Amino acid sequence: MAAIRERLIKVYGEETAGKYTEIIETMINNAQKKQKEQKKVKWDEKDVVLITYGDQIYKTGEKTLKTFDDFSEKYFKNVFELVHFLPFFPYSSDDGFSVIDYKKIHENMGDWADIEKIRKNFRLMFDFVCNHISAKSEWFQEYLKCNPEYDNFFIAIDKNTDLSLVTRPRTLPLLSEFDTACGKKYIWTTFSDDQIDLNFENPEVLIKMLDVLLFYLEKGADWIRLDAVGFMWKEAGTTCIHHEKTHEIIKLFRDAAEQTAPGTVIITETNVPHKDNISYFGNGRDEAQMVYQFPLPPLVIYTFMHGDSSAISRWASNLEVPGDEVTYFNFLASHDGIGINPVRGIIEEEEILEMVRNLEKEGALVSYKKNTDGTLSPYEINSSYINAVSRKNDTDEIKTGKFLNAQAVLLAFKGVPAIYVHSILGSENYYEGVKITGMNRTINREKLEYGKITSELENKNGIRSRIYNRLKELIKARKTEKSFNPDAEQIIQNFGSEVFSFIRISVDKEEKILIINNISDKEITLKIPYEIKRTVIAENSLTDENHIRLASYGFTWLEIK
Repeated sequence: MAAIRERLIKVYGEETAGKYTEIIETMINNAQKKQKEQKKVKWDEKDVVLITYGDQIYKTGEKTLKTFDDFSEKYFKNVFELVHFLPFFPYSSDDGFSVIDYKKIHENMGDWADIEKIRKNFRLMFDFVCNHISAKSEWFQEYLKCNPEYDNFFIAIDKNTDLSLVTRPRTLPLLSEFDTACGKKYIWTTFSDDQIDLNFENPEVLIKMLDVLLFYLEKGADWIRLDAVGFMWKEAGTTCIHHEKTHEIIKLFRDAAEQTAPGTVIITETNVPHKDNISYFGNGRDEAQMVYQFPLPPLVIYTFMHGDSSAISRWASNLEVPGDEVTYFNFLASHDGIGINPVRGIIEEEEILEMVRNLEKEGALVSYKKNTDGTLSPYEINSSYINAVSRKNDTDEIKTGKFLNAQAVLLAFKGVPAIYVHSILGSENYYEGVKITGMNRTINREKLEYGKITSELENKNGIRSRIYNRLKELIKARKTEKSFNPDAEQIIQNFGSEVFSFIRISVDKEEKILIINNISDKEITLKIPYEIKRTVIAENSLTDENHIRLASYGFTWLEIK
């Protein structure tokens, strides 16, 4: 408990730390008794994550977690090791991220028994929405009634306070007006007036949220995603992002998780430039075990758009982690859009804006954020990933080739790969949903009817079936190669700008795999300066002794000496 006490002193001071250290110690001791099984320690090449909603697939009249369980038994079992369920709690907006009750499951989805059943086939990653809570939650409703128990749970501030330095991820107002039993108040709302920021300056809020975290561990969460965690500590006169006290609270969460359920992995979601993102590794032993690899999705798109690997190769050559106890959580698509901020500083601003303009021409939508000077900048691209890496006039064959090439990069790249459900199911832009909700992000959040999606997956000539079956084989190939352990070394290769290539070397140094991706629309032939032992996968490629021919967007994985 010494480490937790030190965290509390840094956040709240000596006196408060003394009181709350004892409370937290009791909470952890009680939580330890509720742990049912030992968790896997660290990670390996088999750990491939599926990202999905709890109501992603539905049948009329059936709870959606049961539907998911039935669907996954046929299509996802023995493919993915972990399932990341986006918030499956009662919510009021934002497709789950305005949580009404952290400890209940949405009535349309099922109950905790359904989660327990799914755990028989997968380890689970839960979303911990720790920055904010729904305006419809009991906590906020009691606050509006001026219930003293919830006094100071949220941040009420004079509307004339200078908050110009505060980092804004949205164009909406930072303060939202509410009528309370105590009078009119202006409440801090980073994301929307239905997502009320919690006030961690009040240690009772920390205790409440720590209780939620320990509850998730009791319910079998192996990995925990900390949503929007960079905004957690607010202090007027600062940017209110990446605050040193935010880092201390994350470290405290990790300490508590490790003491309660050793093997728990804490993952921070901070959609920000790379140098800020990796600060959440801490010293490599005391903060997040994983951070989201946010530059990867836009960099891969940029690479395919230009048929030039220079930028991604340069960036990847300089990737490091502070020790062997941390790694990257890699992804290309998610429930959110494709963030732009993370590549600022990696490619030039004009190149970013050009990429945005080109994607808009190809049918993508763009969301904007407000800058401190009042101007607007593109914040994210809203598109399915298959549409983002391809063009409107591409044939299904070319579209599929580009997309599978991108997924092959993801699966081979250093770190743990996570695949969004709409990627493995080959979904394209859902414009109809955007019209219904008025939200750009709906373009990549379509809910799928069980009968329709299974029928499409069984149609061997359809794009969904082709993507699903080939991507499934790529995942299975990755899981058999120890060179793809997230801790395995990665060395970028130079075969020219039309190729993105790197070598992965197993931790025991006994295996090397050369990854070669043709990211151009031309056929290319390469001389390989290594002795080839075997071909692991070959997609539109042919190896002859030490030469390899790759069709446009072809790729291969080769074991070499």
